Parts: sequence; structure tokens; C-alpha cells
Amino acid sequence: MAHTIFHLIRHGEHDIIGHAVAGRTPGISLNVRGRAQAEAIGAALGDRPVVAIIATPLERTQETAAPLAKRRGMPVCIEPALIDIDFGDWTMIPFDRLHHDPRWPMFNRFRSGAAIPGGETMAAVQARAVGALLRLRREFPAGDVAIFCHGDVIKSLIMHFLGVALDFVHRIEISPGSRSTLLLEDESAKLLALNLPASAPGPP
Repeated sequence: MAHTIFHLIRHGEHDIIGHAVAGRTPGISLNVRGRAQAEAIGAALGDRPVVAIIATPLERTQETAAPLAKRRGMPVCIEPALIDIDFGDWTMIPFDRLHHDPRWPMFNRFRSGAAIPGGETMAAVQARAVGALLRLRREFPAGDVAIFCHGDVIKSLIMHFLGVALDFVHRIEISPGSRSTLLLEDESAKLLALNLPASAPGPP
């Protein structure tokens, strides 16, 4: 049976990680470590039968995809539906300030229902991301598709296909520069790898 292997890759490190909510902020580029992660991902996937390289409209995902695209001589296709969460009023707010906002812990405890002020719900993120992945599955019914996107988007995809509630989102770790691998067939889905380091060998 034909299947598509999706490599779900979180963008590499940048200087905002751990300090503030970047969300959809444009103009954030990878730092030195992030660029090294991008090169390692390109090397790890360079020999895979990649039929498409997808990234979100944000620079940090496109920069992470660039080494693989260069190695394979392929374009990076932009997919807006896989962009990061719209963090609304919380965008670029430092975490030490967010921890004093009672809505922040509520959002993190109740991801399936709590709303971001001026932003979107995690359920909405999951709906658009799953829709995009299923569309890509129809477009590429065989081979490997490398998707460069964002941590919570990757979590939402994995949780959907594993049948896990969004409220358990913090039980899954998706590190910067990591790769998770999902196999989709017409009637099933399998998680082949989770949160592999950038330098890890490619999945089977």
C-alpha cells in the first residue's frame, strides 16, 4: 500500500526561544546553533526520497529548510496553514511577564478550550494543520515530505493522529531543530520517530 512519510521538523534555535513568545513575529532568524541544526537536518535527510519540501511563511522555518533544499536541488514551497499559533496580545511578551497573567496558565492547562487574547485556540491550530497535512497526503501519495514548521503545530498533528487530547500537550517534547516522523496511509497512521535530534540518522 502506498504511503507518505512526513518529516515534521521544528525550526532551529533562535535568540528569542526561552525568553518570549515569538509566535508569528516576522524577521526572526536562526542563531549560530540553529544554522548548525539546519545543516545537520539537511545531511540527515539528504538521501531520503524527498518529493516535497514545505515551510511556513516565517524566516526561521525557511532558513531551516534551506540546506536540505540546496542539497536536493528543490524549491521550498510555502504553506501558510502550518504557520505558528497566532498568540495575539501575547506575541513577543517575555515569559516572566506572562507567568503573572492568570490567563496564561489557564491556556496551558486547558489547551482544548482556552482562548488566547486576540489570538486563536489550539483546536483551531490543529484543525488547519491536519487539513493541510491531509491535503499534502493527497498531493503526494508516496515518498517523503519534509515539513519545516513550529513546535505546537507539530504537537497538534501528532496528537491528532495518535488520538491524544490537546490538554496533554505538555507531555510531548518537540525541541528546536528536532525531527518527528509520521507515516500516513489511506487507512492508518503510524508515528515512526519523535523529537529526534537534528544530527540523528534518518528514520527507517
